[in-house]
Amino acid sequence: MTRFPRPDFSRLGRYETGREPSRTELGDNTNLWGPHPLALKRIREAGERDLAGYPDTYAETLARAVSDKYGFGPECVTSGHGSDGVLDYSMRCSGAPGAAVRYPAPTFSMVAPMAVMNGLKPSPVAWPKALEDASILFRGDPAVVYVCRPNNPTGELAPRGWLEQVLESADERFRDDPGTAPLLLVDEAYAEFSGDTVIEQAPSHPRLVVLRTLSKAYGLAGLRCGYGVAGPEVALEIDKARGPFAVSRLAVEAAALAVREGDEWIAQVVAECVANRDRLAGELAGRGLDPWPSHTNFVLFRVPEGGTAKALFDGFLANDVWVRPFPRVPGLPESLRVTVGPWPAMRRFLEVLDLLLASGAAGATTGLEGAEARRAIV
Repeated sequence: MTRFPRPDFSRLGRYETGREPSRTELGDNTNLWGPHPLALKRIREAGERDLAGYPDTYAETLARAVSDKYGFGPECVTSGHGSDGVLDYSMRCSGAPGAAVRYPAPTFSMVAPMAVMNGLKPSPVAWPKALEDASILFRGDPAVVYVCRPNNPTGELAPRGWLEQVLESADERFRDDPGTAPLLLVDEAYAEFSGDTVIEQAPSHPRLVVLRTLSKAYGLAGLRCGYGVAGPEVALEIDKARGPFAVSRLAVEAAALAVREGDEWIAQVVAECVANRDRLAGELAGRGLDPWPSHTNFVLFRVPEGGTAKALFDGFLANDVWVRPFPRVPGLPESLRVTVGPWPAMRRFLEVLDLLLASGAAGATTGLEGAEARRAIV
């Protein structure tokens, strides 16, 4: 048997974002209003000890801030280098090698590779089937069930009633046999933009973990800081998989300050983002395009019939605008995703879109090549 690399790693490659340096970057769903000012202030005030000293062993400062915000104990909070980290640790402490990770698809692109990284088997279920029967997610004795809500990359919000069915199914599995009950991960990376959350249910549910990030609404993607909320026993097991000192000292303290005292700024940014999101969706629909209903800080829209995501993406890139293409995702038509930001950035996006549609770029390659295409707008 091959010892190195691990045999199942042959299915993996390095994660590629497709990011391209552009004057207008609208592809990674970061906060285009910038970082939370309280976090930025804390970082600017950093001293030697912030760099020379170790951080909290398990980000206790952040755990207290989160627990104070929502009204449960800090023992219910775990943390990681982004919510991706908590997702990773949660899979690491779940199931035997080869056990399934079930999830409605299409969804967050790191779920399948992260399952493989942790010796688990990705087992996607098409969203329509999952919505029709929530119990399908629990068939085949999965070790982990993952639901992204609101969903990335579509932006849609699965109905609350359906999610309650998922929670009840997980609870039933635990009552029937606690030892084989799967961990239920509900990824709420975009919850601030939907206003709908189950985070307060997590501490009392036997298998629920709610994942949160500081990368989106808080504008702190560069800090790589996120957290999870669960019952104390579940949070402890995730911490064991996490290990000590996983999040830097400055990241913990800046994030904790923003969580504890930063609600007013978050509310202002989210309100403007939601207004611009709905306005952008209307602009896309008015051009005959088909945007998904979004409850996030982005809008996914279908490429015009007969066109390709790659052709339209290339046209945007030639005009110094980076959006995210989804050319060959199972269950998803040819689509592009655009991050919502201040309206001047949205106006720039729409100007380039109009140029590309007029030139026929959606169906083939951009009608204006390279610098010529750039000069048409710049």
